[in-house]
Amino acid sequence: MTTFLDPLITFVSAHAWLAYLTLFVAAFLEAVPVAGSLVPGSTIIVAMGALIPGGELKLWPVLAAAAAGALLGDGSAYWIGHRRQREILAAWPLSGYPRVVEQSEAFFHRWGILAVFFARFVPPFRAFVPLTAGALDMPPARFYSVNIPAVLLWAPVHVLPGVLAVSALHEYGGLPYHHHHAGKHIWMLTVIAGAVVVALATWIIRRRRGVIEPAAK
Repeated sequence: MTTFLDPLITFVSAHAWLAYLTLFVAAFLEAVPVAGSLVPGSTIIVAMGALIPGGELKLWPVLAAAAAGALLGDGSAYWIGHRRQREILAAWPLSGYPRVVEQSEAFFHRWGILAVFFARFVPPFRAFVPLTAGALDMPPARFYSVNIPAVLLWAPVHVLPGVLAVSALHEYGGLPYHHHHAGKHIWMLTVIAGAVVVALATWIIRRRRGVIEPAAK
Protein backbone atom coordinates (compact mmCIF):
# COMPACT_ATOMS: atom_id res chain seq x y z
CA MET A 1 0.00 0.00 0.00
CA THR A 2 1.41 3.38 -1.03
CA THR A 3 1.40 6.15 1.57
CA PHE A 4 2.47 9.77 1.69
CA LEU A 5 5.50 8.64 3.72
CA ASP A 6 6.87 6.36 1.02
CA PRO A 7 9.28 8.86 -0.66
CA LEU A 8 10.67 9.93 2.73
CA ILE A 9 10.92 6.30 3.86
CA THR A 10 12.84 5.37 0.72
CA PHE A 11 15.31 8.22 1.13
CA VAL A 12 15.87 7.71 4.86
CA SER A 13 16.28 3.94 4.41
CA ALA A 14 19.23 4.66 2.12
CA HIS A 15 20.64 7.59 4.13
CA ALA A 16 19.81 6.99 7.80
CA TRP A 17 22.93 8.86 8.96
CA LEU A 18 21.68 11.97 7.16
CA ALA A 19 18.34 11.71 8.95
CA TYR A 20 20.05 11.60 12.35
CA LEU A 21 22.26 14.55 11.35
CA THR A 22 19.16 16.48 10.23
CA LEU A 23 17.55 15.80 13.61
CA PHE A 24 20.62 17.06 15.42
CA VAL A 25 20.88 20.24 13.32
CA ALA A 26 17.15 20.95 13.59
CA ALA A 27 17.24 20.67 17.39
CA PHE A 28 20.37 22.80 17.52
CA LEU A 29 19.03 25.59 15.30
CA GLU A 30 15.73 25.65 17.15
CA ALA A 31 17.65 26.78 20.24
CA VAL A 32 19.51 29.59 18.44
CA PRO A 33 18.00 33.08 18.84
CA VAL A 34 16.26 34.34 15.69
CA ALA A 35 17.08 31.14 13.76
CA GLY A 36 14.96 29.22 16.25
CA SER A 37 11.91 31.25 15.28
CA LEU A 38 12.46 30.48 11.59
CA VAL A 39 13.52 26.81 11.54
CA PRO A 40 10.62 24.34 11.95
CA GLY A 41 12.69 22.14 14.23
CA SER A 42 9.77 20.60 16.11
CA THR A 43 8.02 19.69 12.86
CA ILE A 44 11.16 17.99 11.55
CA ILE A 45 11.63 16.04 14.79
CA VAL A 46 8.01 14.84 14.85
CA ALA A 47 8.25 13.83 11.17
CA MET A 48 11.43 11.86 11.76
CA GLY A 49 9.85 10.19 14.79
CA ALA A 50 7.11 8.94 12.48
CA LEU A 51 9.72 6.75 10.76
CA ILE A 52 10.59 4.80 13.91
CA PRO A 53 7.67 2.29 13.94
CA GLY A 54 8.55 1.08 10.45
CA GLY A 55 12.19 0.56 11.37
CA GLU A 56 13.67 3.18 9.04
CA LEU A 57 15.10 4.96 12.09
CA LYS A 58 15.91 3.67 15.56
CA LEU A 59 14.25 5.10 18.65
CA TRP A 60 17.29 5.65 20.86
CA PRO A 61 19.49 7.31 18.19
CA VAL A 62 16.60 9.64 17.31
CA LEU A 63 16.19 10.64 20.96
CA ALA A 64 19.95 11.01 21.37
CA ALA A 65 20.33 13.18 18.24
CA ALA A 66 17.46 15.46 19.26
CA ALA A 67 18.67 15.79 22.86
CA ALA A 68 22.30 16.38 21.85
CA GLY A 69 21.32 19.10 19.37
CA ALA A 70 19.10 20.82 21.92
CA LEU A 71 21.74 20.68 24.67
CA LEU A 72 24.42 22.08 22.39
CA GLY A 73 22.09 24.79 21.08
CA ASP A 74 20.90 25.86 24.54
CA GLY A 75 24.43 25.71 25.91
CA SER A 76 25.88 27.77 23.05
CA ALA A 77 23.22 30.45 23.47
CA TYR A 78 23.76 30.51 27.24
CA TRP A 79 27.53 30.90 26.98
CA ILE A 80 27.26 33.65 24.36
CA GLY A 81 24.95 35.54 26.70
CA HIS A 82 27.17 34.78 29.70
CA ARG A 83 30.20 36.18 27.91
CA ARG A 84 28.60 39.25 26.34
CA GLN A 85 26.23 40.03 29.24
CA ARG A 86 23.35 42.48 28.69
CA GLU A 87 24.92 44.14 25.66
CA ILE A 88 24.07 41.07 23.56
CA LEU A 89 20.34 41.69 24.11
CA ALA A 90 20.58 45.03 22.25
CA ALA A 91 23.03 43.86 19.57
CA TRP A 92 22.24 42.62 16.05
CA PRO A 93 20.34 40.45 15.21
CA LEU A 94 18.43 40.61 18.51
CA SER A 95 17.98 44.34 18.01
CA GLY A 96 15.49 43.45 15.27
CA TYR A 97 13.30 41.56 17.75
CA PRO A 98 12.92 43.97 20.70
CA ARG A 99 9.47 42.70 21.65
CA VAL A 100 10.53 39.06 21.91
CA VAL A 101 13.68 40.03 23.84
CA GLU A 102 11.60 42.10 26.25
CA GLN A 103 9.08 39.29 26.71
CA SER A 104 11.85 36.73 27.25
CA GLU A 105 13.47 38.90 29.91
CA ALA A 106 10.11 39.43 31.63
CA PHE A 107 9.48 35.66 31.42
CA PHE A 108 12.88 35.02 33.00
CA HIS A 109 12.32 37.52 35.82
CA ARG A 110 8.86 36.12 36.52
CA TRP A 111 9.84 32.45 36.72
CA GLY A 112 13.49 32.64 37.73
CA ILE A 113 15.29 29.32 37.41
CA LEU A 114 12.07 27.63 36.22
CA ALA A 115 12.06 29.86 33.13
CA VAL A 116 14.92 27.77 31.74
CA PHE A 117 12.77 24.65 32.10
CA PHE A 118 9.52 26.11 30.76
CA ALA A 119 11.21 27.85 27.82
CA ARG A 120 12.31 24.52 26.33
CA PHE A 121 8.64 23.75 25.65
CA VAL A 122 7.39 27.23 24.67
CA PRO A 123 8.33 28.82 21.36
CA PRO A 124 9.58 31.48 20.79
CA PHE A 125 11.03 31.62 24.33
CA ARG A 126 12.93 28.39 23.61
CA ALA A 127 15.25 30.34 21.31
CA PHE A 128 15.76 33.35 23.59
CA VAL A 129 15.63 32.40 27.28
CA PRO A 130 18.98 30.49 27.42
CA LEU A 131 20.72 33.54 25.95
CA THR A 132 18.84 35.79 28.38
CA ALA A 133 19.79 33.54 31.31
CA GLY A 134 23.45 33.92 30.38
CA ALA A 135 23.15 37.66 29.77
CA LEU A 136 21.55 38.13 33.21
CA ASP A 137 24.43 36.20 34.80
CA MET A 138 22.70 33.00 35.92
CA PRO A 139 25.46 30.68 37.23
CA PRO A 140 26.33 27.80 34.87
CA ALA A 141 25.61 25.10 37.48
CA ARG A 142 22.13 26.51 38.07
CA PHE A 143 21.42 26.78 34.34
CA TYR A 144 22.45 23.21 33.53
CA SER A 145 20.74 21.76 36.60
CA VAL A 146 17.44 22.77 34.99
CA ASN A 147 18.30 22.73 31.29
CA ILE A 148 19.54 19.13 31.15
CA PRO A 149 16.38 17.62 32.73
CA ALA A 150 14.24 19.85 30.51
CA VAL A 151 15.98 18.62 27.35
CA LEU A 152 15.80 14.98 28.44
CA LEU A 153 12.04 15.36 28.84
CA TRP A 154 11.60 17.57 25.75
CA ALA A 155 13.16 14.98 23.41
CA PRO A 156 10.64 12.16 24.01
CA VAL A 157 7.76 14.65 24.25
CA HIS A 158 8.58 15.76 20.68
CA VAL A 159 9.58 12.41 19.24
CA LEU A 160 6.87 10.13 20.65
CA PRO A 161 3.76 11.85 19.19
CA GLY A 162 4.88 11.03 15.66
CA VAL A 163 5.83 7.52 16.75
CA LEU A 164 2.47 6.89 18.38
CA ALA A 165 0.49 8.35 15.48
CA VAL A 166 2.15 6.07 12.94
CA SER A 167 1.98 3.12 15.36
CA ALA A 168 -1.79 3.65 15.45
CA LEU A 169 -1.87 3.61 11.65
CA HIS A 170 0.08 0.36 11.67
CA GLU A 171 -2.26 -1.12 14.25
CA TYR A 172 -5.64 0.12 13.05
CA GLY A 173 -5.17 1.59 9.59
CA GLY A 174 -3.59 -1.31 7.77
CA LEU A 175 -0.17 0.31 7.34
CA PRO A 176 2.30 -2.58 7.24
CA TYR A 177 5.09 -2.96 9.81
CA HIS A 178 8.64 -3.54 8.66
CA HIS A 179 9.88 -4.12 12.20
CA HIS A 180 8.03 -4.86 15.42
CA HIS A 181 10.73 -4.56 18.06
CA ALA A 182 10.30 -0.82 18.74
CA GLY A 183 6.72 -1.05 19.99
CA LYS A 184 7.29 -2.10 23.59
CA HIS A 185 10.03 0.50 24.04
CA ILE A 186 7.81 3.24 22.62
CA TRP A 187 4.93 2.53 24.97
CA MET A 188 7.27 2.20 27.94
CA LEU A 189 8.83 5.58 27.18
CA THR A 190 5.39 7.14 26.77
CA VAL A 191 4.34 5.96 30.22
CA ILE A 192 7.61 7.19 31.74
CA ALA A 193 7.33 10.59 30.02
CA GLY A 194 3.72 10.94 31.19
CA ALA A 195 4.69 10.11 34.77
CA VAL A 196 7.52 12.64 34.68
CA VAL A 197 5.20 15.35 33.33
CA VAL A 198 2.65 14.69 36.10
CA ALA A 199 5.38 14.74 38.76
CA LEU A 200 6.84 17.97 37.44
CA ALA A 201 3.42 19.62 37.18
CA THR A 202 2.69 18.68 40.80
CA TRP A 203 6.05 20.05 41.94
CA ILE A 204 5.55 23.30 40.01
CA ILE A 205 2.07 23.83 41.48
CA ARG A 206 3.42 23.34 44.99
CA ARG A 207 6.35 25.62 44.21
CA ARG A 208 4.03 28.35 42.96
CA ARG A 209 2.15 28.28 46.25
CA GLY A 210 5.38 29.28 47.94
CA VAL A 211 8.05 31.67 46.77
CA ILE A 212 9.56 31.34 43.33
CA GLU A 213 13.31 31.53 43.45
CA PRO A 214 14.43 34.81 41.85
CA ALA A 215 16.85 34.90 38.95
CA ALA A 216 20.50 35.03 40.00
CA LYS A 217 22.11 38.45 39.94
